[in-house]
Amino acid sequence: MTTIAIIGAGPGLGAAVARRFGREGFSIALISRNQNRLDDLAATLTSEGLTAQGFAANVRDTASLQAALVNATEQLGPIEVLQYSPLPAKEYMRPTLETVADDLVGPIEFSVYGPVTAARQVLPGMRALKGGTMIFVNGASAVRPRDAVTGTSVAFAAESAYVELLHEAVAPENIHVAQLIIPRGIGGGEPSHEPATIADTIWGLHSERGEFRTYVAPLD
Repeated sequence: MTTIAIIGAGPGLGAAVARRFGREGFSIALISRNQNRLDDLAATLTSEGLTAQGFAANVRDTASLQAALVNATEQLGPIEVLQYSPLPAKEYMRPTLETVADDLVGPIEFSVYGPVTAARQVLPGMRALKGGTMIFVNGASAVRPRDAVTGTSVAFAAESAYVELLHEAVAPENIHVAQLIIPRGIGGGEPSHEPATIADTIWGLHSERGEFRTYVAPLD
């Protein structure tokens, strides 16, 4: 049995993806900052017949993120799929003329250092499996920067550049790196943006592969 590691797991999209991949026989490693919430979500999924466990980590803390992924592998099995989808903090979203250099530290740690750390940690295991998938989930500011969210616009653009380069670098090893853009947030009444629908899309990114970047719906 192999594992999907969901970084940024919560009761919305994370839970939906966990259920979708769990139905396909994957073990589920839930990773976010709050161990109690992870334990509650893992208990719910376990009660549904899935194999799930929570591992607390802060994506801005390299050592804690590495440790969570190591522990997940040891306790659940090799990581075949990585999903990086934590929600950015509100303080990362300031107008351009109110943003100073120090305001970009958090977003860069969150959206660049975190993805690099996670990818580097799971890559040897995927090579041992002779295949795997890494999926990075972003909002529209990753491809269309907005003044109101300068920190995420800058950091998401850097993340996009890194994961596209990673996509090209590991494709010959049967490892697929994909970016999923969710233009208007999760939920909100749009069928394409509902967690279960997005989870189906994410399953398709793993099972069918395809281009580097996918949109759940067209940009406005």
